[in-house]
Amino acid sequence: MLTLRQLRYLDALAHHRHFGRAAEACAVSQPALSMQIRELEQNLGVELVERRPGEVLLTDAGREIAQRGQTILSAVRDLADYARHRAQVLCGPLRLGVIPSLAPYLLPRLLPVLQAGYPELRLELRETQTRFLIDELARGALDAAIVALPLHHSELRTLDLFEDAFLLAAPAGEKMPKRGAISPGDIDPSRLILLEEGHCLRDQALSICPVSGDQTLKELGATSLTTVLQMVANGYGVTLLPEIAVATEARDRRVRIIPFAEPKPRRTIGLAWRRSSAREADFLPLAKLVQQTVK
Repeated sequence: MLTLRQLRYLDALAHHRHFGRAAEACAVSQPALSMQIRELEQNLGVELVERRPGEVLLTDAGREIAQRGQTILSAVRDLADYARHRAQVLCGPLRLGVIPSLAPYLLPRLLPVLQAGYPELRLELRETQTRFLIDELARGALDAAIVALPLHHSELRTLDLFEDAFLLAAPAGEKMPKRGAISPGDIDPSRLILLEEGHCLRDQALSICPVSGDQTLKELGATSLTTVLQMVANGYGVTLLPEIAVATEARDRRVRIIPFAEPKPRRTIGLAWRRSSAREADFLPLAKLVQQTVK
């Protein structure tokens, strides 16, 4: 008989593609996980896993069943959340994802407010790139995520939280434009320092300052704005800085912050959660707290 435990093990195997790592994620021994996967294959009468040395691949049937299993597991989590949290909002565990270009600047202000207002809440934080947050959110590994909008995922709902304008961070010796503000067309793309590929902030910067085929960018493989701002401070180029990060990242006197002329480029920050989630009553007050904190 098919069990939720077997579906959880298959889900972990599909995610990690390795029996050892999947077993560790499920807090069981590798033989125990392997035995449950074998039983699942026998119960369903189909081979789910293609076993290779050091690697696991799912068969076509395995991928389809793992995907359907994710839907079942997500529904079970939402059912448990409904029963656990219907009497009180923002209590118990809440798994929240945040993008790296936001977490260091929003969370230090938000967490004390959350703790003071909702002492029964046990927040579990996950900071990573948008694509990983969305995947984990859709399969139920996260309850909600604070990300840059828009998102294009049919299983997710979103709520706008606030607008985050961009400014230009340049070396302190950079000349200010006579009009006191800069336009995207004034920026030399060859001087633009960006986060490594995969970060949504990189894509947002490139949408504001398009690069043609004969122009080059400074590729540094940076994973944090702090690193990028140090490169700017040492005269290696310029970068776009979200307004929410200015108070933290622009304290270095070697960095000059230059505003953009109207209409200012900006990004929309929002809260995302699964449409099937039973915790919408938690997300609305959480969204309001984020908005109050940013103001």
